[in-house]
Amino acid sequence: MTTPRIPTGSFKNLGPVNWVLWRILSKAAGAPDAHLFSTLGRTKGLFRGWLFYSGKLMPGGRISRKETELVINRVAFLRDCGYEMDHHSRIGRRFGVTKELLAQVHEGPAAAGLSPRYRTILGATDELLETKNLSDETWAGLAGEFDQRQLIEFLLLVSQYDGLATTIGTLRIERDF
Repeated sequence: MTTPRIPTGSFKNLGPVNWVLWRILSKAAGAPDAHLFSTLGRTKGLFRGWLFYSGKLMPGGRISRKETELVINRVAFLRDCGYEMDHHSRIGRRFGVTKELLAQVHEGPAAAGLSPRYRTILGATDELLETKNLSDETWAGLAGEFDQRQLIEFLLLVSQYDGLATTIGTLRIERDF
C-alpha cells in the first residue's frame, strides 16, 4: 500500500464546518472515515465549493442517477481509480446498476447486451477521456439522447470525475473499504 501524500484531516485541520460535513458524508458513505472528504476538507471553503458543484452534478443533475453512475463507473474503471469504483459501484446498485450492467460498463461500449443509449453514453465517455473532445458523429449521437443542458452536464460530469481520479491518485488517498 502507498502512503498518502497528505494525511486525512482532524478537527483542527478541517475546522468545525468541514469536520461536521466529513462526519455526515462518512456516515452517508458507510465509512468510518471517508478519506476523500477528510483530505479535501483541509482546503476549508474550497472544499465546500467543490461539494456544492459536485452535488449539482450528482445527485442534483438532470441526467438520470442510473446513467450518471454508469458514466462515473466508466471513468473510474478507465482511470483505474479504486476509490471511485468502491463508492460508485455501491451507489450505482441503489439506482439499478446491477453487477451484470457494471461488468458491461467495465467492458465498454462494445459489450454485448448494452442498449443503444448506454452504448452511446459510454462511447462518448471513452472518447472524451481519450481525446478531450468529441467528434461531430459522437456529438450527434449524444445529442439524440440528451437535451442541450444534459449535453453540457455530461461534459462537466466526465471531466469532474476524471479530475477527481487524478486528485485521488496523485494524493494517494486511501480507499475506505
